[in-house]
Amino acid sequence: MTAQLRSILFLIQSLLQRLAVAVFAATALILLLLTGMAAFGAAPWLELPVSIGGATYDQAGMYTQIAGTVLAVLLCVYLPSNARIMQLENSHRRFEIGMQDVARAYAIAHSADRENLFQLSSEFDAVRERLAYLRTHPELESLEPALLEIAAQMSHISRELADVYATDKVERARAFLKQRQEEVAQFNIRLEKAKALTTELRHWVHEVELEESVAASQLQRLQDELRTILPELGHEEILRADGTVIDIPRKAAE
Repeated sequence: MTAQLRSILFLIQSLLQRLAVAVFAATALILLLLTGMAAFGAAPWLELPVSIGGATYDQAGMYTQIAGTVLAVLLCVYLPSNARIMQLENSHRRFEIGMQDVARAYAIAHSADRENLFQLSSEFDAVRERLAYLRTHPELESLEPALLEIAAQMSHISRELADVYATDKVERARAFLKQRQEEVAQFNIRLEKAKALTTELRHWVHEVELEESVAASQLQRLQDELRTILPELGHEEILRADGTVIDIPRKAAE
């Protein structure tokens, strides 16, 4: 939409420029004829009464007409340079349009080349094959044959690039990357489960150690109580190396 609006504005600008050139040229020609005829007495001079400081200048119209004629002629001197500028702008415009058409045709040929539609290997046959494909393409019917030939040659030059980024190779690469991504996602899921299991086991070990510590503390307190109670009951205690208590009656010990 922006490109179309720009084209319309450029067309309007070109028409207005040509109209201005025509108006300037016609005005200069008319003024030159009138002034020449007035100089030879074939036509009257422009009457323009001018009064400055109470003084009236009767020939002010003639001077104004002559000055206007000279100015119009001087403006027409610049018309050839303006025409050259307009010609350069039009050439640049046509060049931009041509390059856009070539780029569009090349994109279509390169896309077909990536799909391995062209099989000929020699340069002449390969360019001719691409040119025939572009000529029959529905989107390129309005393009000139010279532009299509340039696009076909560009497509032939970039055939190695099209082979590297062929559609089937790109699809395989995408499938491989997708599979790797799924594997990474599954690994992250297993990793999160392993982290949760590790946290659970660590908590469980802590609880077991805490229970063992409580049991050992209770056993030690029980042993201390036995050491205090056994002598009062007439028994002696012998502690083994493993911590077991052996009760020996005092008389038997004697």
